[in-house]
Amino acid sequence: MTTTAVPPTSPDQPRRSWYKRNEIGVTPWLFLIPAILFFLVYVIFPIIQSFNISAYQWDGLGEKEYVGLSNYQELWDDPAFYTSLKNNLIWLVLYLLAIPAGLFIALFLNQTVTGIRIYKSLFFFPFVISQVVVGLVFTWFYDPTFGLLNSILGVVGLGPVNVLGDPTYVTYGIIAAGLWPQTAYCMILYLTGLNAVDPEQVEAARLDGAKGWKMLWYVIVPQLKPATFIAFVVTIVGALRSFDLISIMTNGGPFGESRVLSFYMFEVALSEYGFRMGYGAAIAVVLFLIMLCFIAYFLYSMYKEERGH
Repeated sequence: MTTTAVPPTSPDQPRRSWYKRNEIGVTPWLFLIPAILFFLVYVIFPIIQSFNISAYQWDGLGEKEYVGLSNYQELWDDPAFYTSLKNNLIWLVLYLLAIPAGLFIALFLNQTVTGIRIYKSLFFFPFVISQVVVGLVFTWFYDPTFGLLNSILGVVGLGPVNVLGDPTYVTYGIIAAGLWPQTAYCMILYLTGLNAVDPEQVEAARLDGAKGWKMLWYVIVPQLKPATFIAFVVTIVGALRSFDLISIMTNGGPFGESRVLSFYMFEVALSEYGFRMGYGAAIAVVLFLIMLCFIAYFLYSMYKEERGH
């Protein structure tokens, strides 16, 4: 049996550095490390800090006083907290209407229609304008004296309705304003997803006789699952952290009936309630846990689906 001699390493040949030997494994981490650091500093650390502050009575400037779970016990008996939580749940349910609305608008805009660029611009417009502008536009729209809504109601013989001044209607009026740009955002997600739909599957379904709702439900929608997942997560997070429209349109009124948790957190921590940072942090923790439940559920569902394939 013959053996092949391994030539010795030449002493003149330079040794490769550690990075060169591990370049394939190390290079991705060099790109990820800045993003991970930003995530840790601006997301994870504030979350931990919120949990910590919620255990103290603190005005943001003086000495902290440890109170344990007292802030959470106070939340349990706070009617304003329950009003805010109820409004958040209403936001959550009705805000989800933006997803099917965005899907159907995207399906329309994906067709070959005369003047489709104009239609796309009109539907895209709410997404690019500021939420402050949206709030002001709908405030004028709802105005009981000169607003367009009451002008239309007057034409059909109905009396003026003070949407933003009536505790019964105010939350629904603000949600309608929020649905306008949120629907545009979901539309953009679905337009992007429709570009990735496999035309061969569509053609095969046509040959099998599928059309209309069957084509949409069994062929198109399953291929739009990634876009639907993003739309659900973004819409749920947007509904739970709704703040700017409420601040612009009602400032929590009338009588605090349009508050949500994020706005109530702002009020107790930084507004007229005496800078109660600990109590505001407790509200923030509750809001975070609610968001975490929804997002964890969707992530787990996506993970199970990927494992199933």
